[in-house]
Amino acid sequence: MKKISYSILLASGLTFGQFFEQNKTFTKQDTLKGSNTKFRNFWDVKKYELSVEPNFEQRSIKGNNKISFEIVKDVTNPVFQIDLQKPMKADKIECSFPTKNDFKRDGDFIFITANNSFKKGEKYTIDITYSGNPVIAKNAPWDGGWVFTKDDKGNPWISVADEGIGASIWLPTKDIWSDEPENGIVMKIVTPSDLVGIGNGKLINKKTENGKNIFTWEVKNPINAYSIIPNIGKYVNFKDSYSGEKGKLDLDYWVIDYNLEKAKKQFQQVKPMLKAFEYWFGPYPFYEDSYKLVDSPYLGMEHQSNIAYGNQYVNGYLGNDLSGTGIGLNWDYIIIHESGHEWFANNITAKDQADMWIHESFTMYSEVLFTEDYMDKKSADIYAQGIQNNIANDIPIIGKYGVRNEGSGDMYPKGASMLHTMRQVINNDEKFRQILRGLNKDFYHQTVTTEQIEKYISEKSGIDFSSIFNQYLRTTKVPVLEYSQNGTELKYRFTNVVKNLNLPVRFGDQTISPTESWQNITLKSSQPVEFNKNYYLKYKKVN
Repeated sequence: MKKISYSILLASGLTFGQFFEQNKTFTKQDTLKGSNTKFRNFWDVKKYELSVEPNFEQRSIKGNNKISFEIVKDVTNPVFQIDLQKPMKADKIECSFPTKNDFKRDGDFIFITANNSFKKGEKYTIDITYSGNPVIAKNAPWDGGWVFTKDDKGNPWISVADEGIGASIWLPTKDIWSDEPENGIVMKIVTPSDLVGIGNGKLINKKTENGKNIFTWEVKNPINAYSIIPNIGKYVNFKDSYSGEKGKLDLDYWVIDYNLEKAKKQFQQVKPMLKAFEYWFGPYPFYEDSYKLVDSPYLGMEHQSNIAYGNQYVNGYLGNDLSGTGIGLNWDYIIIHESGHEWFANNITAKDQADMWIHESFTMYSEVLFTEDYMDKKSADIYAQGIQNNIANDIPIIGKYGVRNEGSGDMYPKGASMLHTMRQVINNDEKFRQILRGLNKDFYHQTVTTEQIEKYISEKSGIDFSSIFNQYLRTTKVPVLEYSQNGTELKYRFTNVVKNLNLPVRFGDQTISPTESWQNITLKSSQPVEFNKNYYLKYKKVN
């Protein structure tokens, strides 16, 4: 989700925070949450088999999670860390291996000491029954937690959003982005008999037992923990399909009953979105699990094959255009942006929250690419130029590693503007497209680092983009191109840049490669120079 301009904030009455605290003193607890410590680095999660049953009146939940995992290196008497944030509690823990003494609870963690040696490749389980009153979100999805509310007809409506705070706010997990269950999940959602439970993936079973409904959902692909989301409400369903690059893709829509007709109209944007994103990024990454939009009691989130939709069935961002150009009012922001995350966040996931720009920069740029496919390139460029106005340049985009910390919210508009700038440097849209498709193919269903993404783009483009990444990701400096023109003579230089910034600038059919020293070029005309606005630069005419 994103920061937006103050004018839109005031007009809509909305406030927008970030998922993670930026300026704080980090503690041992932060390191345990955000690092691949000795309690985590010897085992790899393979599958979660979980159940969840919310109680609307008590604002509580209960359930179970069976964690299947594989040992990745030989180890003797190791300690396993399971994340389960207070005030949630583990009522029962069963392990398929011998343990020492009682399980130790320390803050938001449970530590299990094994009483045997493990060999690489061995497989085991930890089965945890949990319960409690989870943290309630004050402003989902930005302020994470559970949402217990009512729909417009007074029926219970329940969900959760936990990207920043972590899935362990309710579910006992190995809550680190770098370890996704490769074999997916099975999730049972228990509801009262008059409500429906919607989860990730495909519905594989529904039954009624002891006056309650039990909906069983299955995800066959790897999934990030914060995407594992139950939704409970007065849902109705309609379906469609899309003929895509990998064949037939099931489209599954679950909406509150009185929104059915509005949804049938608004969700017609899904197929043009899939057409555009499959063209630019490659096949939708989760054909086996379907594409799904689900009515949500908050604005939206990119939950894998279970996208939360709460944009009130209007175009733009709650009827506003984040670019300030009017272009963004031609499509539904939540459908486009959150679906873009299926490629960048869900298919390609950052190992560490500090690299969250990988999710948000590419996904905000997906809005530009969709506009280009849905409308035209001129409109896309106007939209891309407009979003530059939302850049704050407060702190760097990359956060602090190992402590669940993200960088600036500029990872949205500034990150997207960086990618648009790099596209101008490459100056070959087909090569640019193949790089985007290559990222999704070569890092298919993987967790990655900034270093991997930087290296990949430089290698595939044949251009060393390291200085551009340093400029835009690691500093708050905006490059300034100073210039003076006297007839056909143009003098120019860069200021406010990292050392040896390699950023060629095209205007018309000429290209310059500014440095921090003055250079000059003879123009083909004495007409005043008009620089390309698609670069994220400041242009300053000087004497």
